[in-house]
Amino acid sequence: MEDESPAIEDVYTFDKVLGEGSFGIVKRAIKKDTGEAFAVKMIKKENLESDDMNALQQEVEILTEIDHPNVVKLYEIYEDDAYFYMVLELMTGGELFQRIVEADHFSERQAAETIKPVVDALHYCHALNIAHRDLKPENLLYATKEPGAVIKISDFGLARFVGENTMTTMCGTPGYVAPDIILGQGYDKTIDYWSVGVILYIMLCGFPPFYSENNDELFELIVKGKFEFPSPAWDSISNEAKDLIKGLLTVDPKKRFNYEKISAHPWLNGKSSDTSIPDIQKKIKNFSASKQFKKIKIVLQAVSKLNKNQKSH
Repeated sequence: MEDESPAIEDVYTFDKVLGEGSFGIVKRAIKKDTGEAFAVKMIKKENLESDDMNALQQEVEILTEIDHPNVVKLYEIYEDDAYFYMVLELMTGGELFQRIVEADHFSERQAAETIKPVVDALHYCHALNIAHRDLKPENLLYATKEPGAVIKISDFGLARFVGENTMTTMCGTPGYVAPDIILGQGYDKTIDYWSVGVILYIMLCGFPPFYSENNDELFELIVKGKFEFPSPAWDSISNEAKDLIKGLLTVDPKKRFNYEKISAHPWLNGKSSDTSIPDIQKKIKNFSASKQFKKIKIVLQAVSKLNKNQKSH
């Protein structure tokens, strides 16, 4: 029997391009029978090698498992001779840092209210034995431009089912990657909470806790885990916020804050100031334009001297 499933063009009308990448493009699409708008990720088959195919299959399996209000939803998948299509929830509210830059007011309390649902979504994924492995501001999107819009985690292209096993593949984006990934001796789901720590640090001061233009030097700083809260940028930030960041940016994954410690932390539960953080919009804007943290997903392939002798697989 012939496959009678409809072609995607029979179900959706394609609209403007929303984004482009090495895999293909993302287009806005309207469902013909309802008029509802979606984002369709179009992955060109000729660009995919066998490893890419496996990763794509895993991403689809993972997104099919997930149903959480703070994770971008996968609705349908289609395929034709040239492309794979992923029909995803359309997010129109922009990225996390773009939102902060455009805000008239941004405070510790708003930072806490932003991070809490992200942590809840990660906890949900971790309970399903899913690690995201590439959490960064570009992957935190708002559903709409309305005030109080829901924030959601997107892009599960590097996510994996992990179970009780540790992972060894070097992957992520350099500025947000956990030391346990760099060391190449196996890591678990707690690497996502390290990334939350980096994001939160930048949200409160406008620059990263670890920085170097050279990746090897950057990784050495991350593995040492030594960072500061320099004056004057951190003078107005509460000790509670700093305590949470220290707990997240702990090199030893066994001592790093887990979900229970994060969710119970006083800073996330009302002990945060609603006073505007001085010049934070300008600092975040400058940071977002910086070369080191551009919107490029980098899969790390034994990039550091620190793990020369470790095998990546």
